[in-house]
Amino acid sequence: MGLLKKLWAARKLLLVVLIPLALLPLPLIHPSSEASCAYVLIVTAVYWVSEAIPLGAAALVPAFLYPLFGVLKSSEVASEYFKDTTLLLIGVICLAASIEKWNLHKRLALRMVMIAGAKPGMLVLGFMCCTAFLSMWLSNTSTTAMVMPIAEAVLQQLISTGAADTDEEAEAISEGDEEQGGLEDKEENLDKTQLELLFQKESGTKSDLITLTNLETAVSIPELPTSSRKQSSRYPTKRDHMICKCLSLSITYAATIGGLITITGTSTNLIFTEQFNIRYPEAQVINFGTWFIFSLPISLIMLFLTWVWLHCLFLGCNFRETCSLSKKRKTKREELSEKRIQEEYEKLGPISYPELVTGVFFVLMTLLWFTREPGFVPGWTSLFEKKGYRTDATISVLLGFLLFLIPSRKPCFSQAGDRDQGSSSEDEEDSDTLAPMITWKDFQKLMPWEIVILVGGGYALAAGCKVSGLSVWMGRQLEPMNSLPPWTITLLACLLVSAVTEFASNPATITVFLPILSTMSETLHINPLYTLIPATMCVSFGVMLPVGNPPNAIVFSYGHCQVSDMVKAGFGVNLIGVVVVMVAIMTWGVPLFQLSEFPAWAVIGNVTESL
Repeated sequence: MGLLKKLWAARKLLLVVLIPLALLPLPLIHPSSEASCAYVLIVTAVYWVSEAIPLGAAALVPAFLYPLFGVLKSSEVASEYFKDTTLLLIGVICLAASIEKWNLHKRLALRMVMIAGAKPGMLVLGFMCCTAFLSMWLSNTSTTAMVMPIAEAVLQQLISTGAADTDEEAEAISEGDEEQGGLEDKEENLDKTQLELLFQKESGTKSDLITLTNLETAVSIPELPTSSRKQSSRYPTKRDHMICKCLSLSITYAATIGGLITITGTSTNLIFTEQFNIRYPEAQVINFGTWFIFSLPISLIMLFLTWVWLHCLFLGCNFRETCSLSKKRKTKREELSEKRIQEEYEKLGPISYPELVTGVFFVLMTLLWFTREPGFVPGWTSLFEKKGYRTDATISVLLGFLLFLIPSRKPCFSQAGDRDQGSSSEDEEDSDTLAPMITWKDFQKLMPWEIVILVGGGYALAAGCKVSGLSVWMGRQLEPMNSLPPWTITLLACLLVSAVTEFASNPATITVFLPILSTMSETLHINPLYTLIPATMCVSFGVMLPVGNPPNAIVFSYGHCQVSDMVKAGFGVNLIGVVVVMVAIMTWGVPLFQLSEFPAWAVIGNVTESL
């Protein structure tokens, strides 16, 4: 048993060492570029899926194995690790750092919740809308980590108010203990007996009983041995527990849905965009505007259906009771919850100069992205003589750079020491009247360098598959699927990536599947976008388990939900997502991306790889 425990403890190290050794006969027995590339691809994919080593570290495997096996030169591999999307991400992170530093995200979230009201149904919908909106521009993880504390404060207000309404007897008992020091009537004796029995089951010994004189302490103790009893003791009623579950899960799902709307909303969208543009440079069909037009209806439909699903699952189907906006029907709990939200908003004070500047940059970046090449009218890039030099990354880096220069204080010639209200932090640099909107430290806190390297590793793998001819070989193996209709192939791809991403990271899953799906589409003469876009969206639907994605783990850590709750709710959300994406790609996606025909740019990419 001791040996087995040691082997289990060292399982990741053993996997890292044994997998390359076990697969080594592949390039040795078949000394070809295809076999060598396949070896590197399989080793890297196993490292990614198993997470035996950090994802960023695993992404460096092609950097040394490709040159060693003669697949790509070291300089060629290195050039794959920093692309146009990396610059796009850098600019967006600069804006995100400014948004978080000056609390603009908190102001937006609280304002949207205030508009929605404190009715359970409308409260959930309000949090979902503000979470989805923020997740369009911030990472899903950052959005969830920011919104959950606000939601938790509202939930605690609901719980405490509910306890005051439904536990009046316990308050009377506590007051009697303080005033009389031990006088108890029959009802108090009964309550004490029940409390002792409860804690006797928890601890198993009479010495660990918590007497009635410590009732308030007993109720607030968080370290109860049994998680189920701990959860039941936290909520005055079962309905309160259901509200907590519904609101918590709605935030992680809304963050995932909101991340689908923009190219920069989630790392998987960035990976798809860059790999698609590298593989099909003549396509010129994927940009911020076209992606937004396609994905916005998907996200809105998914957001509404997810809200209905969660409402029916946890709050029931009486929408009139939980969604009424009438002030006459508000309970004391709801009024106090609205008051708590109002107090949190008032703590922010009036809108400050840095918040105003950040908001202007936010709107400006969005407008410049939309109007660069809208498609139906000439964009602002048509004003330049040379075409194809300016991308979305150009805009984001320019505006991100300016945030390092613009002072965070309003220019004031009469008194240089005026301070803005509402700033989230006071750094030593704030004493300088020319302190910028963001500093390099602010940028570094949010910059996901691991994702940058992971994306670069995916580009390197794709380049190796193209140069070695492995992608052509894989395409030939998929020719028997030619008899299936395109929508069936797309549906199978969506279901496959949705299942895999429940256990593997989203970026790793999409990085592995994109080259395979691209080659399959070319071989079967299907527009590659017909399979790539749905697969890219469905890879974000890893919402059934706490390990599916970081937002799930954050919400699960608050203790309102169990794994069974996430599985039940997540299965419905996953199903909704796949159905909506399939409907979208078969309806408005067809005219938007010309999916009804096999494009010339895909033929050119296929011929290039075959040479």
